[in-house]
Amino acid sequence: MTLAQAEMDRRFMREAMAQARMAGELGEVPVGAVVVRGGEVIAAAHNLKEATADPTAHAEVLALQAASRTLRSWRLHGCTLYVTLEPCVMCAGAIVQARIDRLVYGAYDPKAGAAGSLWDVLRDQRNNHWVEVSGGVLASECGSLLKQFFTERRDG
Repeated sequence: MTLAQAEMDRRFMREAMAQARMAGELGEVPVGAVVVRGGEVIAAAHNLKEATADPTAHAEVLALQAASRTLRSWRLHGCTLYVTLEPCVMCAGAIVQARIDRLVYGAYDPKAGAAGSLWDVLRDQRNNHWVEVSGGVLASECGSLLKQFFTERRDG
């Protein structure tokens, strides 16, 4: 990876972190996501499970839906998804279905991660589409958002 790509990844991960902070302010688990195409954010979202009473309202799914509306296509070729937490199995499946080229995530999720930690759905050769994965981008900062949220919930 080039230095320019690494800096771009950090830049867009910070945008995903801003989305995660919005989720936390709403009492949602602070996970945020942005979809980027051609160096431009085309969609941004954060978790809304509590607000919508929808178990599928994960940041990644909502960002993919918004990007699909923007591009007027379910095929998100040429797009990179940035998300603050390693996607779960549901979200990893949606990423494959959306034909995302690349996933960049922040914090690893050893309990439910499906992008290499527990499962590797995105690079499973049995799928008809494979996704390039870069994990651990601003992992400490992304993880801190989650730790702080759950500490406040426990202590508050």
